[in-house]
Amino acid sequence: MTHYSGFVNIIGNPNVGKSTLMNLLVGETLSIITPKAQTTRRSIRGVVNGDDFQIVFTDTPGILKPNYLLQENMMKFVNTAMEDADVILFVTDVNDKFENEEFIERLNSQEKPVVLIINKIDLSNQEKLEALADKWKTRLTKLQGIIPVSALAKFNVESILLSLKKFLPESPPYFPKEELTDLSQRFFISEMIREKVFNNYQKEIPYSTEIIIESFKEEEDITKIRAIIYVERESQKAMILGHKGSAIKNIGIQSRKDIEKFLDKKVFLETIVKVKEDWRNNKNLLKEFGYEE
Repeated sequence: MTHYSGFVNIIGNPNVGKSTLMNLLVGETLSIITPKAQTTRRSIRGVVNGDDFQIVFTDTPGILKPNYLLQENMMKFVNTAMEDADVILFVTDVNDKFENEEFIERLNSQEKPVVLIINKIDLSNQEKLEALADKWKTRLTKLQGIIPVSALAKFNVESILLSLKKFLPESPPYFPKEELTDLSQRFFISEMIREKVFNNYQKEIPYSTEIIIESFKEEEDITKIRAIIYVERESQKAMILGHKGSAIKNIGIQSRKDIEKFLDKKVFLETIVKVKEDWRNNKNLLKEFGYEE
C-alpha cells in the first residue's frame, strides 16, 4: 500500500482558535487554551495517523509584530515551521482582521499550497461567509481550498483531514504510529502550570512568567515534581504568591489535579517562585528556557 506523510503548519492571528483546532484534529489536548492572546509560545507538534497517511501538525505562536526578544524567538518558531511544512493551514475566523500584509506577501511568494480555515462560523451567516471567502481568494494566491468550521462546536473539522491528504507527498511515516507528539512529559506538565497562571492572573503577569520543571522523580506510588515559576520583578513575585501564599497554593491545587490525570498517578507538586529580571529580553536566559537554538 502506498503511504503518504507530510508536515502541516497551522498559522494565523492569536485568538482565532488555532490551538482548539489542533487539539481536535489530534484528538488530545496538546496545546493549552486560554482566553488570552499569545498563549502559545513554542511549536507544538501533533501526529495524526490513518491507514495510508500520517499528518504531522505544528501549532505555532500567533502571528505578531515582536516587542521584545521572546516574541522575536516566537516568530522564529513560525518561520521554521513554515519552511519545514508541506502544506500551510491558515486559520482565520469570521471576526478576524488580519492586517499583516507583509506576511500575506510572504505566503504568496512561497510555493507551498495554502488551505484556509474560516473558524467560528456559528457566529456568522451564509451571506457574510461567502463575502469573506471571496475576499480571501483575492488575497491568497496559493490558496487551494477554503473550509468553514466551528472548532468550538466541533463542526466540519473532519473535512480538514480529507482536504489535506491529497497534498501529502508519498513517504513512510516520520514518527511511530503510536506517538501523538515528540514533546516530553516535562514540557506538558510545565504547560499545564502555565495555563493556570494565564487563567488566574491578569495584565502583564501571565506574559512575564515562565515555568521550568526542575525535578521529576517517579516513585512506586507517587511522582514528586518541583516546578520553578520565574517572573521578571519582585512585585510580580508578590502577586503570584498572593496573601500568605494563597494564590500560589491555588495554582498548585489546580495544576496537580490536571497533572495527576495526565500521568494517571498521585502527584506531589512543589511550586517555587523566583525572579529573573527582564528574562524576556535576555538571550542567555531564553536559551536556558528553550527559546534559543
